[in-house]
Amino acid sequence: MVAVKYTLDDFVHEMNDLLVSQPNQEKIFDKGSDALSRLIANPDAIPERFRQPVGAGGRANHGSWLLHHSPDSGLLVTAVVWGQGDHAAPHDHRTWGMIGVMDNALTETRFRRVDDRQKEDWARLERDRSAVVKPGEITLLIPEVDEIHQMDNFTDRPTVEIHVYGQDLRGLERVRYNLETGAVRQMMTEKFDNC
Repeated sequence: MVAVKYTLDDFVHEMNDLLVSQPNQEKIFDKGSDALSRLIANPDAIPERFRQPVGAGGRANHGSWLLHHSPDSGLLVTAVVWGQGDHAAPHDHRTWGMIGVMDNALTETRFRRVDDRQKEDWARLERDRSAVVKPGEITLLIPEVDEIHQMDNFTDRPTVEIHVYGQDLRGLERVRYNLETGAVRQMMTEKFDNC
């Protein structure tokens, strides 16, 4: 007898059912993390082309692939491939998120904003913690509470993650932070590598 594996469609269906019930954030993370754990345990659920870097252009070592977007519930699911040496400076998300590592490992450093937020173009961040996130592990992004992070692939091969958000990042105004100068720069995801 062949075991039935959890698929991307199964995950999307389960998450949309959850979000339609208008749960609180705790329930989203509780039930959503369980579903995401099952998805990242089955790499074959994600087509091979979405588990590879782009291979060309200015970000040849990286890949950011749209897997699903449900406008009604806001659900956004992407595959992100961090190539060897990839780095993402500290940034926020402005929506809840869950990130699960499917293959390899990635170093995530979290920060707290400790200034009074009176200056629009300046912020002071304090390092909160850093961890190597390994296959099967999930990190959570909680808006305004615990969502500012930096990502680094210090390994010698690509790392594959599945990102799940409560809103489409395309067009969502977010912020990138400069740790040295305190400068805050607006940023926005404009597109994914496959659309």
